[in-house]
Amino acid sequence: MDKSVPGPWSGWLHGLLGVIIFSGSLPATRLAVQDMDPFLLTFLRASIAGLLAVALLVGFRQKRPRLAQLVPLIIVSSGVVIGFPLLTALALQHITSAHSIVFIGLLPLMTALFGV
Repeated sequence: MDKSVPGPWSGWLHGLLGVIIFSGSLPATRLAVQDMDPFLLTFLRASIAGLLAVALLVGFRQKRPRLAQLVPLIIVSSGVVIGFPLLTALALQHITSAHSIVFIGLLPLMTALFGV
């Protein structure tokens, strides 16, 4: 079997891995905001993710983004890297992670409804 072509279950397994990892995010954030400032927590999460991303991009020798790609990249990363984690951390100071998971679970449904 050719190792360069992913198997038929590869996408499902990667998706499952992503769901498993993400499912621990809100309970871990809830624990973290009990002892840490949400702004510090967001900064640390973004810093760790950024360092890991740079290491992977350099390690795999990927090209740098073109100038035309930077504005969309900054817009998306401001929401994904700063906005979502910061607002989640601020909210988890006042509600349980179980309640927050309900709202996070509704995101795909709302996206589908408003996308139609």
